Amino acid sequence: MRAGLLLVGGLVLLSGCAGGLGGSTPPDTYGLSSAPEVSGRAAPRRQILVAEPLALKALDSERIVIRPTPSSIEYLANSQWSDRLPKIIQDKIVQAFENSGKVGGVGRPGEGLAIDYQIASAVRAFEIRAVNGEQAVVEISAKILNDRNGTVVSDRIFKASAPVTGSGNAAYVRALDAAFEKVVAELVPWALSHF
Repeated sequence: MRAGLLLVGGLVLLSGCAGGLGGSTPPDTYGLSSAPEVSGRAAPRRQILVAEPLALKALDSERIVIRPTPSSIEYLANSQWSDRLPKIIQDKIVQAFENSGKVGGVGRPGEGLAIDYQIASAVRAFEIRAVNGEQAVVEISAKILNDRNGTVVSDRIFKASAPVTGSGNAAYVRALDAAFEKVVAELVPWALSHF
């Protein structure tokens, strides 16, 4: 009797797993393109830490934000980022500093750098605004912190937009990618000028 119950229980578990495999189609997954090449003042003796940006819960996820009105938020159907958005942003900012070749080292927390400066940021907007035409809007506030004494060297808000051209989810992501690239192309040279 006991062996029969175990066998039935096992079959129920297996059928549950099989049902999960044939379910709905997985969402399309997107990343941001390579970090833009930037120029700026060289600081070969400086090591920079790029902290993961802060973000409200609506942006601190894999979901792609659509704002149909100024006060409402929806998410792009059947699509997602390849990771949590703040981690993707952090990765692309690190890449932009690395690609510039202007600093002695750049990394994330826990990578063992002897840090001179830290880039602390917050994601204010990373969304498609569907009011008066569809456009991507990216807004990031950033601070440069002297890691040796904790003082704020400089702070600035970076904002860029890009029109949505074409249709479908990929068009929305392309517009967000273009707006983000503009932000990074301003943020990294600004930071380099303060090291």
